[in-house]
Amino acid sequence: MPELGKVDREFFDEYIYPNLGADRDDVTLGPQHGVDFGVVETDGAAIAMATDPIFIMPSLGFERAAWFAVHILMSDVAVSGLAPTHLSVDFNLPPEITNEEFRTVWETFDEEARKFDVSVVTGHTGRYEGCNYPMVGGGTSVSVGDPDDLVRPDGANVGDRVVLTKGPAIEATGLLSIQFESLMRGEVADDDIDAAMDRFYDMSPVEDALTAAAAGPVTAMHDATECGIYGGLYEMARSAGVGIELDRDAVPVLPGVEAACDFFGIDPWISISEGTLLATVDPSGVDDVLAALDEEDIPAAEVGEVTEGSGLVVDGEPTDHPGADPFWAAMAEYMQKLQA
Repeated sequence: MPELGKVDREFFDEYIYPNLGADRDDVTLGPQHGVDFGVVETDGAAIAMATDPIFIMPSLGFERAAWFAVHILMSDVAVSGLAPTHLSVDFNLPPEITNEEFRTVWETFDEEARKFDVSVVTGHTGRYEGCNYPMVGGGTSVSVGDPDDLVRPDGANVGDRVVLTKGPAIEATGLLSIQFESLMRGEVADDDIDAAMDRFYDMSPVEDALTAAAAGPVTAMHDATECGIYGGLYEMARSAGVGIELDRDAVPVLPGVEAACDFFGIDPWISISEGTLLATVDPSGVDDVLAALDEEDIPAAEVGEVTEGSGLVVDGEPTDHPGADPFWAAMAEYMQKLQA
């Protein structure tokens, strides 16, 4: 297990995968390393589910922090192609959170849930010693829909095209630049800092995924979270038993990303990028998907192809899974600098 961040595949396969409880026929997609959601089918409906931590950073301001937290919960299930419908939330809060701070968090959850027609159906809330920001609980997002509309994570086919939204290091850029703005001022151009901070509200792939799935024959989708674009594409290829070739020059890089990643000393291509949608699309649907994303003002591009073979190839070079995301070490390092 890495010191920080998600477990790798070896840990998952040794400790987690052999111990998954009872085998049930209604589970049509169970846990896999690097796969965003699972699926149960019953009575003609597909029920996609995904669980994530509740990630609250008070330094962002509680309204902004809560916006990001609820979108994290909805994002993994949205890449199923089925719109989120239900939410279960568990808050294990630090003792210092005030009632008014929690009110802001919960009212923001409510506002975002209503935007997507999502109902909160159960949960738990309490303050406890030993609970600390930013991980203050967990939640499960559920999508209920037609099995024919489900986009499986292992559905990429040879010949499909790779479509990507927003580009690399969206989350790393948005969070680090807001958290450590004071350390960047004077070291990085003000325009670049402002642009990096503007990436914050790009940190949701929910609209991206639902827009793409509705527009054309999308065969697989993945949210480029830990280990970023390279990690996400590698996981998509592995899940489907195919290869993926990436043309890096075709990938959009949004303003502020390069400057922020240079300042924090992280590689944008392997850094966490919540908000970046990775999708494989049947060639017949690429133009429709790109047009639909453009209509929603979501930057996107065709950046590669699904091939025979295995793994990820970047600009002709085989590229392994990064293994660890540099975001977490950068966060810890600069937090110490901020507090010094």
